Amino acid sequence: MTTGGERPFKDHFSGHAAAYAAFRPRYPDALFAFLAGCVAARRHAWDCGTGNGQTAVALAGHFERVTASDASAAQIGAAIAHPKVEYRVAPAEASGLDDACVDLVTVAQALHWFDLDAFFAEARRVLVPGGVLAAWSYGLCTVDAGVDAVVNGLYRELDPWWPPERRLVDAGYRDVTLPFARVEAPAFEMTAEWPANRMLGYLRTWSACQRCLADRGRDPVSAIEPALRARWGEGPRTVRWPLALKVGRRE
Repeated sequence: MTTGGERPFKDHFSGHAAAYAAFRPRYPDALFAFLAGCVAARRHAWDCGTGNGQTAVALAGHFERVTASDASAAQIGAAIAHPKVEYRVAPAEASGLDDACVDLVTVAQALHWFDLDAFFAEARRVLVPGGVLAAWSYGLCTVDAGVDAVVNGLYRELDPWWPPERRLVDAGYRDVTLPFARVEAPAFEMTAEWPANRMLGYLRTWSACQRCLADRGRDPVSAIEPALRARWGEGPRTVRWPLALKVGRRE
């Protein structure tokens, strides 16, 4: 699936950038080891739509330097500092990077916000021949049947506030085709050991929660908090998010 034409930047996260940085789960180290193994050189990686910078910092463990960009100045302001990571405020479709200067481009939970045709052209421009583009997303998490029922109910209740681009995430990026040679990838998932408070904080980072709060002046997570706590029980629980990963190699 592609989109055409210029689109204005839709900023769904700047208003809660600090909470986003604090409560979002972390990607597995094995994912970055796999991606580093896909490229011939590890000189320079570009993390596009970096958000809180967690992917950029993880890439810094494998690459000599990392450029991390986001169209949101607030997200960049809340990003994780690292000596090998250069942060910049820039749209995905116009990075400001030189031609053929990066070995790997990554997009974590952000591709659905981009003008895909323009971004793919930009990725092709900045990648070295044989360089790799990797994009991944994650949808609803799983804990157990009881907790999942509460979380899924909240997700459905927020349907009027989910941006239309969210449908690509719900579909696991099945309708997105990278214009590069396909690279087979193993399955990855994020896991976290969270208490109920951490889970509630994460749910509040959902863009639809923030939009509902702005529209109605009430926090939709508060309404489901008693049920979630009752089903969560005491102590931490294991939370899982399967990743939908697409990897392509520039010719």
